[in-house]
Amino acid sequence: MASLDLAFVRSNFPAFGLPDYEGQSFFENAGGSFACRQTIDALHRYYTHTKVQPYARYGPSASAGEQMDSSRARWADALGVAVDEVQFGPSTSMNTYVVAKAFGELLGPGDEIIVTNQDHEANSGAIRRMAAATGATLKEWRVDPATGLLDPDRFRALLSEKTRVVSFPHCSNIVGQENPVAELTAAARSVGARTIVDGVSFAPHGLPDVAALGADIYLFSLYKVYSVHQGLMVTRNGILDELPNQGHVFNAGLASKRLTPAGPDHAQEASAGAVLDYVEATAAHHGVQTSTLREAAAATSALWQEHEHEMATPVLELLAGHEGVRLIGPAESVSPNLHRCPTIAFVPRAKTSAEVASELVARGIMCGNGDFYAGRLLEGVDVDLTHGVVRISWVHYTDQADIDRLLGALHEVLDR
Repeated sequence: MASLDLAFVRSNFPAFGLPDYEGQSFFENAGGSFACRQTIDALHRYYTHTKVQPYARYGPSASAGEQMDSSRARWADALGVAVDEVQFGPSTSMNTYVVAKAFGELLGPGDEIIVTNQDHEANSGAIRRMAAATGATLKEWRVDPATGLLDPDRFRALLSEKTRVVSFPHCSNIVGQENPVAELTAAARSVGARTIVDGVSFAPHGLPDVAALGADIYLFSLYKVYSVHQGLMVTRNGILDELPNQGHVFNAGLASKRLTPAGPDHAQEASAGAVLDYVEATAAHHGVQTSTLREAAAATSALWQEHEHEMATPVLELLAGHEGVRLIGPAESVSPNLHRCPTIAFVPRAKTSAEVASELVARGIMCGNGDFYAGRLLEGVDVDLTHGVVRISWVHYTDQADIDRLLGALHEVLDR
C-alpha cells in the first residue's frame, strides 16, 4: 500500500488554507479535530436546502429524513454493525450518562461494576455515580503507577460471577496506548458481564470494526473524527432489549430512540455520514480497491496509523530520552497489534507544565496543559494536578513540517 499522500489529505481540510493557521501547527487534536470539507459542505447543504422538520411527505422534509437515515446506515457499514445498532446523541458524555441511568434501573446491592482510573471523567464519572446510587459494589481497575498502563491480568483478577458491567477506554486521552479491547470484552463475557468501551481517544486514529471488538456498547465523538459535534454510540449483542427505555414512551419500540431522551439535531445527524465520503475517497486515491465501507474504513485507517507512527517516533524518542522530562505512557506500542496513538503527555522537571505549554504556544505549537478530564489517571501516576501535564496530540493530517516545528520548539524550550 502506498504511503499517505499528505497533499491530498490536507486539500480536504479547509482549515489549512486559512490565514489563522499560518506559522502555526495544531497539536491539540485530542480535544477535537478539524472538520473535513465533506462535513462542512454537508452541513451547508442541509441548512440551505432542507432545514425543515424531517420525515414529512413534502420534498425538502422527505430529503432531510433520507439524509438522516443515510448517515446511520453508512456509519453502520463503516463500523461493521447493523443499522439498528447505531445511535446518535448530543455528545459522548451525554450518551454515557444515559447508558449509566439505564443500567441503574437494573442493578443493585450484590452486583459488581468495574471501572478504571485511566478513563476520561465523562466516561468514568457517570458509571461511578450510578454504582453509588444503586448500592452496587464498585471495583477499580487501576493503572500501573509507573507507566499508566492497564494490566489485563489485574482485570481478570477483578472479575467474578457478580460482575454485571465493565467500563474501560479503548485508548486513554493521556497515555495514548490502545488497549486490547477484544481480549478484555471476551474475558468480561466469560462471566456474563456487559461491556462499555469509550472509543473517543482511539476512533480519530482508526475507525474500528466494532463487531470484531466484541463490545456491547461502543461510544465515540464524531467531532474528533473530522465530522459534526455529535456522539455516536453502538449498542450490540441484544443489550438494547435489556436496557429500559430512556426516550419518550411513544418511541420505546424504535431502536434508534430508546437511549435518546431528546430529539435529534437534524442537521448534525444528516451530515454525520459525510466524513465517510472522505474515507472512501482516501482509499480510492491511494489505489485501494474496496467493495464495502468497512473495507474502505479499514484501508484508510491503516494508512492513517502508518503515517502517525512515522511522525510519532522521533517525538517519543526525544521525550523518552530527555532527562528534563517524564513521559507519561510508553515510548512505543506495547504490542505490534495495538496502535500507540500520537496523544503524548509529559511532565517537565525544571518548569511547570503551564510554563512549558505557554513557551510552546509562543513558538507556533498549538497545545495546552492541565488534567484533560483525566484527574484520576494523573493522581494514579503521581502527577500534581495543579498544572497537570503538557499534551501534544495529532492525527493523520499532521505533516513533516509540523513535526519539525514541534521538535525544534521542544529542544528550545526543554534545553534552555
